[in-house]
Amino acid sequence: MSEDIYVVGVDMIKFGRFPEQSVPQIASKAALGALDDCGLGIQDMQALYCGNLYQASAMVGQRLLQEIGQTGIPVVNVANACATGATAFREAWTSVKAGLYDLVLAVGVEQMGKGLLGGGAQKTGIPKEGLLGSGTMPAVFAEAGVEHARKYGTTFEQFAKVSVKNHHHSTMNPKAMYQIETPLETVMNAEMISWPNTKLMCSVNVDGSAAAVLATGTKVRQLGLMSRAVKVRASALTSDAWQERDLVMPDVNTCTRAAAATAYEMAGLGPEDIDLVELHDCFATAEILHYENLGLCKDGEAGKLIDEGQVALGGRIPVNVSGGLLSKGHPLGATGIANIYEVSTHLRGEAGARQVENARIGLTHVIGLGSACGIHILEKEAA
Repeated sequence: MSEDIYVVGVDMIKFGRFPEQSVPQIASKAALGALDDCGLGIQDMQALYCGNLYQASAMVGQRLLQEIGQTGIPVVNVANACATGATAFREAWTSVKAGLYDLVLAVGVEQMGKGLLGGGAQKTGIPKEGLLGSGTMPAVFAEAGVEHARKYGTTFEQFAKVSVKNHHHSTMNPKAMYQIETPLETVMNAEMISWPNTKLMCSVNVDGSAAAVLATGTKVRQLGLMSRAVKVRASALTSDAWQERDLVMPDVNTCTRAAAATAYEMAGLGPEDIDLVELHDCFATAEILHYENLGLCKDGEAGKLIDEGQVALGGRIPVNVSGGLLSKGHPLGATGIANIYEVSTHLRGEAGARQVENARIGLTHVIGLGSACGIHILEKEAA
């Protein structure tokens, strides 16, 4: 039987904009932070898995090692849309789970400009998907939100409350890009980007990096690191299966539902066992959809969750206590591991003002259209 795998070191930088730094320089800060977190050095790592999207062909992992120490270890560079960081983490987990290594480093990093995702011009004619309206991400997720409203009566105000919640959470997270309150009226009256998402209901393009050190249980015990180690209870990665459907509207749900089912089965748990969630709130509409996709409530009940405060800090199942992508920021290649950092920090009891009380099991979720969904379930075992 294969060993349990643990996160023993994890860190992220404060997200922001760093035009004067290179991508490897941005990555190095989180990588060194994660190593320091567990008292290890790059010379202790047996492999590196590096996630980056915008420089996917530029050997970012190897250039990172030029910053922190070239030890000759194998480097795998990963690109998988918004699931890039989660995929790098999963590949690192897989390699340790398979017995190839007992100590590896996973890093996610991105340096982003401002502007719309998916806004580039098509060079090969009309795309097969996204024919209605626009292929930009705000339009795609606006469309998905409107469809949810059509089916279940979800309101503009309920979508906006997601942004209010996440911006409030961010005021307690010193590593979030923005740490400001946005009252409901402010969110609803902000510039409309694509109905029903206003500007304050769209994720923030930022620069950032996050990193994690993974180890086998045997190695964790050898190193005496079990007191702060976080077990990876499940790791799932899916792509969309073919289905008969309307190709006009991209499917933003089934990939997550498949990954959630796989992760819950692997962990031997259900949604009712999860104490906190970091999910992919690229837009406020997306968060509402993913409450249902992750099984946090029944289909059609997501609006009720946000209205009743069940997904806020102190509620039944706190979601995006970091501030989420809406306020913490969304550096594509780093987001998946940044979510791992956030949940691990709560499970260790080290999240300060935003700490989820008695958190023992947490779930992280990212999805990139195209499609790829990564879900991890983490657990802090009793001492």
